[in-house]
Amino acid sequence: MKTIQVSLILTFTLLASIAIAQSSVNGKTSFAILGGVNFQNLNRENDSGDKLENDLIVGYHFGVNAQVPVAPEFYFQPGVQFSTKGAKNKEDAITSTYKLSYIELPLNFVYKGQLGNGYFMVGFGPYVAYGVGGKAKYEGGSVTAESDIKFKNEVVSGDPLTTVYIKPFDAGGNIFFGYEIAGGLFLQLNAQLGMINIQPDHYLNPDDSSTLKNTGYGLSLGYRF
Repeated sequence: MKTIQVSLILTFTLLASIAIAQSSVNGKTSFAILGGVNFQNLNRENDSGDKLENDLIVGYHFGVNAQVPVAPEFYFQPGVQFSTKGAKNKEDAITSTYKLSYIELPLNFVYKGQLGNGYFMVGFGPYVAYGVGGKAKYEGGSVTAESDIKFKNEVVSGDPLTTVYIKPFDAGGNIFFGYEIAGGLFLQLNAQLGMINIQPDHYLNPDDSSTLKNTGYGLSLGYRF
């Protein structure tokens, strides 16, 4: 939790500094707080390129962003947020649920055009994220077991083989559509596609070419001031 707090403070300070510097050149910079629900999955492909089925899980996100004017109706919108991701699958009567927690930095470019008394919004851009926690849960019949997920780039000899390992770094693309009313309240639909394979290298299978990538969509409610 201390790591999360420090990351949020440092990143928000950086965003504020950038926004203040830019606002004097291009106009007023605004800030927003937002939060909402995630519907997440993990795209899996085996060595042959065949897709393996997972089910969605429900997560959440909350955070802040700055909106820096760069041209009439166009903005740069950097942010920082805490987001939970993961997936669920069922094999041999055992349901496995994997929940991953990330500190995430979306870096979006946004168009805002007036529509009625508010503004229609469309945004896109990259994101980078770093894993800060995770849980694996296994359910079969009347038996339930849980364990922590460990973030590592490589599983080496001596690491417990019963532990689930995930690479800590993630990156990909965002897109969102939304509407902001004149008072600053906004609602947006988000989609996200991870482009980084988060499955770590494993010493027992060094030639493994299977992949695991985050993907999902969600709904955010926020207030801009």
